[in-house]
Amino acid sequence: MPDITNRLAQETSPYLRQHADNPVAWWPWGEEALTEARTQDKPILLSIGYSACHWCHVMAHESFEDEPTAAVMNRHFINIKVDREERPDLDQIYQTAHQMLVQRPGGWPLTMFLTPDGVPFHGGTYFPREARYGLPGFVDLCERINEVWQTRRGDIDAQNRGLLTALTHSPPTKGVAALDDGPLTALRTLLLGSFDRHFGGFGGAPKFPHPTDLRFLLSRSNDPQACEAALFTLKCMAAGGIHDQLGGGFCRYSVDERWEIPHFEKMLYDNGPLLGLYADAWAATGDASFLRVTEGIVGWLQREMTAPGGAFYSSLDADSEGEEGRFYVWERAEVARLLTPEESALAGRHWGLAEPANFENRHWHLKIAAPLAEGETVLLESARAKLFAAREQRIHPGRDDKILTSWNGLMIEGLGHAARLCERPDWLAIGRKALDDLKSRRWQDGRLTTTDSLPAYLDDYAFLLAALLEMLQADCRTDDLAFARQLADALLENFEDRDAGGFFFTAHDHEQLIQRPKTGHDNAQPAGNGMAALALQRLGHLLGEVRYLEAARRTIEAFWSQFERQPAGFASLLSALEGALALPASSHVNAPACHGVNCLAPQDNPEKLKEVLQDR
Repeated sequence: MPDITNRLAQETSPYLRQHADNPVAWWPWGEEALTEARTQDKPILLSIGYSACHWCHVMAHESFEDEPTAAVMNRHFINIKVDREERPDLDQIYQTAHQMLVQRPGGWPLTMFLTPDGVPFHGGTYFPREARYGLPGFVDLCERINEVWQTRRGDIDAQNRGLLTALTHSPPTKGVAALDDGPLTALRTLLLGSFDRHFGGFGGAPKFPHPTDLRFLLSRSNDPQACEAALFTLKCMAAGGIHDQLGGGFCRYSVDERWEIPHFEKMLYDNGPLLGLYADAWAATGDASFLRVTEGIVGWLQREMTAPGGAFYSSLDADSEGEEGRFYVWERAEVARLLTPEESALAGRHWGLAEPANFENRHWHLKIAAPLAEGETVLLESARAKLFAAREQRIHPGRDDKILTSWNGLMIEGLGHAARLCERPDWLAIGRKALDDLKSRRWQDGRLTTTDSLPAYLDDYAFLLAALLEMLQADCRTDDLAFARQLADALLENFEDRDAGGFFFTAHDHEQLIQRPKTGHDNAQPAGNGMAALALQRLGHLLGEVRYLEAARRTIEAFWSQFERQPAGFASLLSALEGALALPASSHVNAPACHGVNCLAPQDNPEKLKEVLQDR
């Protein structure tokens, strides 16, 4: 093996450490690597991925573990590996740049070629080592990029000037004379227009849960059509293979429109919001199947995702033993061997084992194919227990044991909400322990960190503040209210765009990059700006703090021109808009007298606190 110094072995990210033995001379992102690129006048090969990503593993096995491929990479580039979960700022910037350069959506692994000053000039996602799938071979691509770098530097510089102009262009902030409900009506119309009436969800394959959109619809209690679309989708998801029928919890998305075959990675950030949603569905309908799903998510969280201190790990891999989904799928003969004939017959009918193989034409992945008849529940639970026990003996998917503040905030919020609706003090205790663990390890000198060593982003503050308010509504603790005020003050001081309103994704003193993202668009997670606006609204009315209410309103106004033109993807901000419209205009100027800090302080009256903290 060549004498290569790989600098990833001491990194905090499990994903980066997975690449520590590669023959590629990887650097972590940082000024040292950028300086090396400038000194050697070499372009940067930037690879962004995450631990649970199946195609990241495929590209690593094909190319990064291959010595001839690594030799080409080392000869032509300074190679930088980034964990998108630790550095979502870099991921946002270079995913946006990929979209501009290639004119199609990005994904992971993200493969970008940068100048030494960090400006991208070409990119893609997964590249096979040899040309296939209509994609160029990775080695050939590296050689071509090097040739372009050596012979067409002027063209690269000209392209980069245009790209930087586009990246740093901010959408105009439209002055808003008065807020109205037009965008709310438009989003409802768009969502119901793309609603899949056969299988639930929105659009076709691949199909993602989109919990922020579902919450927007389900919250419209006076709109039966919107509520039914959300409830039907939740029911279909729970019956599909995206939901782990044996162990609880949800995978990231379905590769088909029926929710049947998932991309098998399980992410904390999906399951936190879904936990709250299924609790809402149970509270709205009394349907016990929704409660069982809620209980299953919490069971999975306790069993597989809880760190010793109480906070939660990030994700479970899609792969085990080098194969995607191997941990989860079944053979008929194995099921028959484990179960009694009666259990096997019921499992075959209920979970689709009696149908043709549905995974790679040779394995069965469980889904609910037929409802239970009266009196079959006990027999099915016996079968479930036996299959689950057998599955536990398999080699488990890898777990990314990073503890991310933002993702923990989403799960703690879900736990607090579900605990209150389902009257489960034990769930509240789980959330409380996680919250205390996060506060002790991540809140230092008035600032948060996203991991134990990296500065926090907007999402860390916004999601944790929302979680605190949800926990306060379930169980009032005066220390939590004080912490919520501290978080809100730090959010305003370090992230607010004081000129145009809203919040930047990175703090004012963050490392200077080629772009400073500021987005209100929801993705797999709700937008930090939407969550910040919602949380500041709630806290502002709780404490009678006009500056929180005004910051929330400025955030809505900052993105008004965007969601007025195209409301899709803005459900969290539009929920904040709905909250603003529900209040008299004067409340944006004057603190509510009954909740002011100089009269009855809610923290001195837990019942008043629960009354003031309006249900979401």
